[in-house]
Formats: sequence, structure tokens, C-alpha cells
Amino acid sequence: MTVERSSVSAIMAEEENLDPNTANHCPIQKHLPAIKAIRGGEEGPSKEQKITCGGNGYVWKKSKSTTVIQHSHSFQSSWTFWFDNPSSKSYQTTWGSSLRTLYTFTTIEEFWSLYNNMHPPTKWVHGSDLYCFKHEIEPKWEDPVCANGGKWTMMFPKATLESNWLNTLLSLAGEQFEHGDEICGAVLNFRTRGDKISIWTKNAANEKAQISIGKQWKELVGCNETIGFIFHEDAKTLDRNARPRYTV
Repeated sequence: MTVERSSVSAIMAEEENLDPNTANHCPIQKHLPAIKAIRGGEEGPSKEQKITCGGNGYVWKKSKSTTVIQHSHSFQSSWTFWFDNPSSKSYQTTWGSSLRTLYTFTTIEEFWSLYNNMHPPTKWVHGSDLYCFKHEIEPKWEDPVCANGGKWTMMFPKATLESNWLNTLLSLAGEQFEHGDEICGAVLNFRTRGDKISIWTKNAANEKAQISIGKQWKELVGCNETIGFIFHEDAKTLDRNARPRYTV
């Protein structure tokens, strides 16, 4: 089932606030130690705790004899989380070789089960990068979909980093952008000099679409500062000297 754009946000909020004592709902479980294992040392889930998602059902195996089934709500696109570990970057032979995929989600229920089991960004080590891109688009300049694109970037203090990252993810997966087909995904960079979130797009030369995305993103996260859009081609050739072609 495909969820209409206007109802996605309401359903996602509803799923996040499920009452774990209600028999007709499936509570979020700590079932994804692979994500937490980014920081190491956690055991895998037991068969009784493991959540499986697929088809039109969302199944939580409470025990060997009890199964709770709830219909899932599909996004218009599937999305994949990627992670770049700073300890691996120093050994990579080419940029991006240390990138690894975590999980792909296609439903609202899958999103919340993933997100609620990730360490918050404030607990990451400096140099970490977390990506959320449309499925089958790699978060690299070399990817054919990203090659002619660019990115909008915002800096955030640690106090608001997590909430703004979540709002950005909900806006992307929930298809809240007028030119959502132009969007590749988002990246969160955790850095000593300042944490930032970027939205990557496909066609940097499409100024109308890029300006629209930048303005909508600012409204969605409540940003009052000027932000800039940098072409990937400029970033590749000029590195840190690349300057925004568009601002909003």
C-alpha cells in the first residue's frame, strides 16, 4: 500500500507514539544491535525479540506462541542508511571505500524501528558520517545519479542536532518537498569544528528546483539563517575553496 503524501507525517507520528501496553499495536524493540555495534560489543537479538518486516505485514515475535501483526504503511520510495566509520577512513585507498550500508527501509514501521535503535548523533565519535539515501543511490559524487548534482548544507549546535536530523529524515521519506524527485538523500557529518546536515540533489543546474528545496528545508527545520548550495563539480575541483552558486 502506498501512503498518500498528506497523511505520511500523521501516520509517522502515530507510529512513534504507540502504546506498548496496547495489544493491537507493535511496540518498538531494541532489535538492531548491528547499528549500535558501530561503537562495538553488543550481542545479537534473540529469536523471540527479533522484528521482521515484509510484504503487507509487520510482525513482532513476542514469543514462540504469540505473534502480533499490524499492516504496514509504505513510503513512495525505499531508503537506505549508510555509515562511514572514521577509524576506517584512514585506511581507505580511495574515497568512499570505507562506506558501508546498514539497512534499507520501505515502510513507516521499519523507519521507526531503525531510528529508535540508533545511537543519537551526540554519542558518536568525531569524524562519523551517517547517510540516508534513496535505495540504489550511493552517497558518492561518482554515482551516476549524484554526478551532476550538488548539496544544501546547514550547521547545527549539538542541542538541536538530533531533532533537526530527524525532521530532515521525516521530510525526505515523507515526500514533503515539492521537487522531491530531485533529491538523492541526506548526510549528517559529526565534526569537532561543527556538526552539519546536507541534502544532496541530482541536477545542480536546475536552479528553480534547488532554490525550492533550499527554501522548503529551511521552513521545515525552522532555520532563519542564509544557507548555500554547492555544486559537486566545484567541490571536486576546488575542495574547501568551493563557493555556493545559490543561496536562500
